[in-house]
Formats: sequence, structure tokens, C-alpha cells
Amino acid sequence: MPPLNAPDPRPGRDAALAVVAFGANLGERRESIERAAERIARLPLVDDVRLSPLHETVAVRPDGPDPDAPAYVNAVALVTTRLAPHVLLGMLHAIEDEHGRERHERWGDRTLDLDLIVYGDLVSNAPRLQVPHPRAAERLFVLEPWAEVDPDAVLPGAGRIDDLIARLRSDDTAPR
Repeated sequence: MPPLNAPDPRPGRDAALAVVAFGANLGERRESIERAAERIARLPLVDDVRLSPLHETVAVRPDGPDPDAPAYVNAVALVTTRLAPHVLLGMLHAIEDEHGRERHERWGDRTLDLDLIVYGDLVSNAPRLQVPHPRAAERLFVLEPWAEVDPDAVLPGAGRIDDLIARLRSDDTAPR
């Protein structure tokens, strides 16, 4: 029997902290988000998932907030993972598909939306992997739940989450 402190015979990448934003405005919104977080926790090479409290928010369309659309439930999870960022993103898309996600229009209603906001300190502008998420600094529905699970968080290239929240709260036109 090998000693308990034997090295892993399949060394892999170091764990990274990924920030994943959740949103749903169709169906059983709260249940979908909670089930998706549980599903992420069961992915291979995911060591921990810490989900923020759930927030109900107004839907945002390309031209701004839409109070007539079904309201969203939003949350953010901190995910400790050794999955490569593009693999994690692919698995997030698969979980959306499991929840009946259909992509008919940009920012349309959805049963589940999972966005990779940050993956460690990675910066990527590749068409299939944009991290940090290009609009995260503009979205209170991402920043506020994120601050609840990590009050000292920093969005790379944009600054401290609490500073971004304060700036957006002082701007009456910011999507909430």
C-alpha cells in the first residue's frame, strides 16, 4: 500500500478560482440555479462551489432594463477548479443545455444562463473565451452577489468589486 502522502500519479494544473454568474427568468428559476450549482460541484476536478444568496432583478435587454419582461433570479458562485478554462466553459454550456436553454436572441429570456466571469488571473479576448467577462463591471446583478461571497474581490482590469458597485449605484442608468 502506497504512503498516504504519495504524489498524484496524474499531476495536473493548479486549482484556480473561477467566478460563475447564474441567471434565470423562465421556469423554476430558483430551483434551476440551485440545481446548476449542485451540478457544477459534481464536475470532475471541481473542488469547491460557494453560491451567493439569490437575488431577484429586472430583465436587461440590449436597450436597457425591461420591467415588463419576466424577472430574473441571479447569483454568483466561486468555483475552485483544476479544469482548463475552456473546458469549464464548455461544461457550463452543457449544464445550460440540460436545463433547456435555447439561444434565439441576444439577452433573451432563458431557463438558465451561466457566464464565466473570471478564471484566476487569466485574460483572454478569444472569441470563444472572453475573461474577464467584458460586461461584468457594468452589471450590479453580477457584482452584488459576487461581493456577498467575496467582499474583497477584484475584477481584473476594472478594480475592486465594492468600488464598482458604489460607482454603478450612483449611476441611475446602470442595470440593476
